[in-house]
Amino acid sequence: MLKHKGFPGRLPGSDYQFVIRRANPKGVTPLKALERYKDRKPSDKRADAAFMSALWSYFGEETFERGNLDAGRLSWLFGREVVPADPDDFDPASYEAELKIDVKRAMATFPELFASEEDEEMPDWDAMWNGDEDGEYED
Repeated sequence: MLKHKGFPGRLPGSDYQFVIRRANPKGVTPLKALERYKDRKPSDKRADAAFMSALWSYFGEETFERGNLDAGRLSWLFGREVVPADPDDFDPASYEAELKIDVKRAMATFPELFASEEDEEMPDWDAMWNGDEDGEYED
């Protein structure tokens, strides 16, 4: 299992993890698209935004291996903002599965992450993580 060195381990100040420490000895947790309902907690939405921000900062538009990225957190974005790099040769239960960010969809869902400095100022992530702002987004 590839470990993404330097990738954030979790959302600061929370129990929302972004990576796992070791492979699951009982088998790989398969990726599946989880339904994001509009009544989700703001903290869940902040975790999604922070995870998407970390993915974008770390990988950009490049294809990446699933590796030690947390299946639960990845599943909230899977099938929408994060898609298989090669849908014909994709194994959702593999640590070696190749993924990529669907930039167009990610920009529509998380416009604040992709806003240029000319368009608007980036949000204060520390304030959002501490619950001082409502990090709303639509699915």
